[in-house]
Amino acid sequence: MSGNVRLLSDTLAAAKQEGRSALIAYLPAGFPTVDGGIEAVKAALEGGADVVEVGLPHSDPVLDGPVIQTADDIALRGGVRIADVMRTVREAHAATGAPILVMTYWNPIDRYGVERFTAELAEAGGAGCILPDLPVQESALWREHAEKHGLATVFVVAPSSKDERLAEITAAGSGFVYAASLMGVTGTRESVSSQAEDLVRRTRATTRIPVCVGLGVSSPAQAAEVARFADGVIVGSAFVKRMLDAPDDAAGVEAVRTLAGELAKGVRGQL
Repeated sequence: MSGNVRLLSDTLAAAKQEGRSALIAYLPAGFPTVDGGIEAVKAALEGGADVVEVGLPHSDPVLDGPVIQTADDIALRGGVRIADVMRTVREAHAATGAPILVMTYWNPIDRYGVERFTAELAEAGGAGCILPDLPVQESALWREHAEKHGLATVFVVAPSSKDERLAEITAAGSGFVYAASLMGVTGTRESVSSQAEDLVRRTRATTRIPVCVGLGVSSPAQAAEVARFADGVIVGSAFVKRMLDAPDDAAGVEAVRTLAGELAKGVRGQL
């Protein structure tokens, strides 16, 4: 069974053809429940997101800020497992036909088994993985299995990355490059870092694959700002915060759908 790396590439290319950035939403699996998380992913796509990153909740995250950590804690206390992450990918992809990636730290994959994880993700219809803490120089085993199963390997670059390092990272990656707009953890912010545009420019000089920007984008206006210079706009904490603030799970799902629609207008320049 081959994964959906091609679907991811085609989706990003179609957005570019329309003269706009793609909207990429992040939501953790198992939050507020496994079923509720699946409904939230579907709502994000139905509301206007082009791609979704499904987070694999982790007890010791290095990139996730307090909002996503709170959601991860709820999911972990609810007993979420890798099988639930795969189910989330499978059911959301089957319902929408959209490309869905998993964002995960390396330790859970290492313990689960690289071959097993990549085979199951491909079978579920997944498009690939974002691996924020896997160094490129230690990624050969992962990339071998990901390529065999038709999965994208998305690496994260940061404003601190030197040009030579950017070239090394982008040469090893596929699908798109995740450009972290600032140094630090995820979370909504009042403004998007001015470093983001420079990082996109430097990254683009090393690769032809799309460069998508995340960390800090929370409003339609910010999405529109980033869409001026990036191939994709990644939004996570703002979706999770809407769900945390909702009075019940159903309202949380509708809040995700509404925010996706607002952000979709932002990346399309329709504000």
